[in-house]
Amino acid sequence: MRIALGIEYNGSGFCGWQTQPAGCAVQDHLERAAAQIAGVPVATICAGRTDAGVHALAQVVHFDCDIERPASAWVRGVNALVPPALAVTWARVVADEFHARFAARARHYRYVLLNHAVRPAADYARVGWYHAPLDLEAMRAAAACLLGEHDFSAFRSSECQAKSPVRQLTRLDIERAGPYLVFDFCANGFLHHMVRNIIGSLIYVGNGRHESAWMAALLQARERRLAAPTFDAAGLYLTGVDYDARWGLPARERVQSPVLALQTAS
Repeated sequence: MRIALGIEYNGSGFCGWQTQPAGCAVQDHLERAAAQIAGVPVATICAGRTDAGVHALAQVVHFDCDIERPASAWVRGVNALVPPALAVTWARVVADEFHARFAARARHYRYVLLNHAVRPAADYARVGWYHAPLDLEAMRAAAACLLGEHDFSAFRSSECQAKSPVRQLTRLDIERAGPYLVFDFCANGFLHHMVRNIIGSLIYVGNGRHESAWMAALLQARERRLAAPTFDAAGLYLTGVDYDARWGLPARERVQSPVLALQTAS
């Protein structure tokens, strides 16, 4: 029997999604709790591996288990056993052919940046921060250069294990809400550190260090060393994963996190 779960987490207290020898990853905590509910070991696969400090509002995982349990056991039961910063939001029995990673058609990320002279306190570890004024229109022009199917090697970590650097970016919107800038991304897949590397380079455009056309030049050069340093993980959220309706998963909901809803309120 294959089970799919929706999970959310505040990544600031975890060493990323992927299991670690120290047992500090989201995957470690989730699998330990699910194994207690099942009474047998559980091995999970996620839609998108997030780094240390990165958050998720709509991560999707699957695992195989021959032990029948009601959906409530995979939700309330697991939630009673994991840290408060991690929660299962829904559970479904799915077809054996479903795969959380390979069945995904698109993934959505949001980056929330406090653009203010003073660093965040109440939003510490939940938003990124840049102290100097940023030119929103210049950043939007630079972002437009990235839309479409491209080789994103310029924004790819040296540790990236993807077989191909080619991805199709279908959305990169930037909105201002008070002192915050909100970046919304959608693509068929993302490379390791891709979003954070793009954010860093967009900030280089916004602060006047480079013209907007520099982003197109980075794409063509395909050299990571030419782009900006990887930006802080704190403001990055996995906000959704798209699947075909035939899998019967809950529809991707609008972002509900209070910190994100506040920043994007009109």
